Amino acid sequence: PMETLRQLVQTESRLHTVTEVALVACLFGGLVLVRTVRSRRREKRLIAKLQNQRERSLQQAEQRVMKYKQHPVTNSAFILNLSLSELTNQLQEGSLSPEEVFYAYMDKTLDVQQKLNCCTEIILDSFEQLKAIDSGKKGLLYGVPVSLKENIFLKVHASSCGVVRFVHQPADDDCVLVKVLKKQGAIPFVRTNVPQSLLNYDCSNQFYGQTLNPCNLQKTPGGSSGGEASLIAGGGSVIGLGSDIGGSVRIPASFCGICGLKPTSGRLSSRGLKSIYRGQKAVLSSIGPLGKDVDSLALFMRAILCDDMYSLDPTVPPLPFKEEVYRSRKPLRIGYFEQIEETPASPSMIRAVQEVKALLEQAGHTLVPYSPVKVEMNELAIKGAISDGGGTYVQQLKGSRIDPTLRAQFLIYRIPNWLKKIIAFIIKPLVNFNCISLIGKKKQQTFYLLFRSVAGLWKLHASIEDTIAEWQRLNIDVVLCPIIGPAFNFNYCGKLTCMASFSMIYNVLNFCAGVVPVSIVTAQDEKNLCHLAAKGGEGLPVAVQCVALPWQDELCLRFMKEVEELVKKQRINER
Repeated sequence: PMETLRQLVQTESRLHTVTEVALVACLFGGLVLVRTVRSRRREKRLIAKLQNQRERSLQQAEQRVMKYKQHPVTNSAFILNLSLSELTNQLQEGSLSPEEVFYAYMDKTLDVQQKLNCCTEIILDSFEQLKAIDSGKKGLLYGVPVSLKENIFLKVHASSCGVVRFVHQPADDDCVLVKVLKKQGAIPFVRTNVPQSLLNYDCSNQFYGQTLNPCNLQKTPGGSSGGEASLIAGGGSVIGLGSDIGGSVRIPASFCGICGLKPTSGRLSSRGLKSIYRGQKAVLSSIGPLGKDVDSLALFMRAILCDDMYSLDPTVPPLPFKEEVYRSRKPLRIGYFEQIEETPASPSMIRAVQEVKALLEQAGHTLVPYSPVKVEMNELAIKGAISDGGGTYVQQLKGSRIDPTLRAQFLIYRIPNWLKKIIAFIIKPLVNFNCISLIGKKKQQTFYLLFRSVAGLWKLHASIEDTIAEWQRLNIDVVLCPIIGPAFNFNYCGKLTCMASFSMIYNVLNFCAGVVPVSIVTAQDEKNLCHLAAKGGEGLPVAVQCVALPWQDELCLRFMKEVEELVKKQRINER
């Protein structure tokens, strides 16, 4: 009987323990659920608030445009068809007034926004700036409306980068370049959409939704300066300011058929540029312009590289625009390549490089084969940009629902570093870590070894020295190479992060690089393309990338201009 009683007591004790554990588990689960529900409700309120703010700014702008249009105005179509150079000339001469130009672009922007969802807000202060513009101080961009990427600081405006925790952080002051633009007479009038966290080359977030490509509404405009490229290509802006840490100016320029420049990092001030986290210096970000043609980019650089910028940011070297380099037409020695090892280009990308190479040779330039230094550049770039394995990145996105365009790559960042190492050890012999070809038929797999490695960082720095040494050995001035394109279908960019190799390599090296549209996707290109990411792209723009060594930004622009002119001449001859 005593043994039976003891067993009953033990059983009852176990039951109490199990019950207590179950109660604690239920309580913990309930707390997690409550916290999740509260977080979702908070996010919904923030989304509603931001969308309402945007809607109010659009409505107020529309009312002012309608009021202005009650009076006789200059033909807006005439203004919108002018290049930036032509526009600034007429503004300087007084043939057009800043008011006429401002309202023409504001009206067009409102129309483009309805179709493409590319804007996050109209800058209502721009109406007051227009009234106060000083006709006695005509800067190089006098009276020019300028669009700004959402992560560029604007006083009392928040730069959310599509992330919840940044919504309530309004900027204390304008970005340095915004101040310089205003001193040059420009009028920042609209802010444009970005992908969540910026580290993606699509353009969608939970606050403002998906931005569309004006060349094909079923395609992404690219990112992270996707809103800028979409607005400019749609005709709503003549010049815009974006940022680039892995192709964020060049990829959307390629996808939307416009020009974009990533200057040498440090040539323009980045003070007042929001990023997802601070302190990362292995892969350098640049702030740069997007426009309809190369002359627009050159004019922008000419205006920005001035004493005002050097006094506002003393860390920027005082290097004025080298006009003689940009205007030079001496023959160039040009290196070229069509694809990066283990990251093949699409058929249209390869064809574009081949066709431009032929045009350059016919024009008297010397073309020599060039191979990028054979290192795991993309892997090193990812390790450099996210050298803590993505821990800080994941932390910054806490409280935010992950946008569908970002989920694939975010999932990798969330894997603990120790587990990444184990998985990598097991599957590395079996899986190509760079990328499955866009023209291949295998299922895309992407996996990066995202853990800190001092040896890996040294390898990255050594590769920069090797690359410059190779340029000197070949005695080349610039390089012609592919840029990712044509525009992808939605939800593929986050799955094909490896394709950013074509652009990110020059952020790692800190070379200046620009993009020029040169062709369109042909029926044969489409036939040769097997991957679904770029399917349905016939007729879309195709670009090439032009690269120069650090601090040779004017030479890069000169090369871009050469390519642009040769392509235009060929089109005229073919008519």
